[in-house]
Amino acid sequence: MLYKIRRKVSIAPCHNLSLWAVIPGEHAGDISSSLRQYADRALVLTPDPRAEVMGWRIIIKTGVNVLEVIPGSRIEGIQNYHRHRYKQGIPEGVKDLPPGVALPLESNLAYLNGVSFTKGCYIGQELTARTHHMGVIRKRLVPVQFSVPLPQESVPEGAEILTESGKAAGKFRAGGDELGIALLRLANINEPLCLNVAGDKVKLTASIPEWWPKTASK
Repeated sequence: MLYKIRRKVSIAPCHNLSLWAVIPGEHAGDISSSLRQYADRALVLTPDPRAEVMGWRIIIKTGVNVLEVIPGSRIEGIQNYHRHRYKQGIPEGVKDLPPGVALPLESNLAYLNGVSFTKGCYIGQELTARTHHMGVIRKRLVPVQFSVPLPQESVPEGAEILTESGKAAGKFRAGGDELGIALLRLANINEPLCLNVAGDKVKLTASIPEWWPKTASK
């Protein structure tokens, strides 16, 4: 009973609170210093723990005008948030990280403060640690951009991505319009790639995010 892996918990929505993602723009400057000026207006104000490119998270009381909490900002929809995620190759949720399928290191969780190599034990620790220390990771989640906007309803989850010669290069995870995220073999990232969508081949290009460690693509 001392080491419980599973425990029943109760989760309920807090209708009196609202969560916001504060995404830095191209000319945002030092977002941390500007946000801290208004920290007393927020219940929670913290950097997104995954990556600096994801900005900050802020929790305020429902009904409070977020533009008064962060002067000079502008409100955009959830679609813009997901576009930013896909552009940066940041996975989130069960579509990007399907349970029982997504591996921590292939999903770049070691880069996103999602894996610890100094604490234990956790389920899958031995395999994850061994793979990390061997340094052999052949596939990773990367941002992809399509030549045309995708018809979302026509792209099955895990659709295969092919090289120009028809060789399997990876699998599509999720996306919207012309942006998405895919699990690709690192050896094929710089090659012309395509995705079969309703019988048609849609061309796509993959890229290595700038926030990755410089040795990550090796």
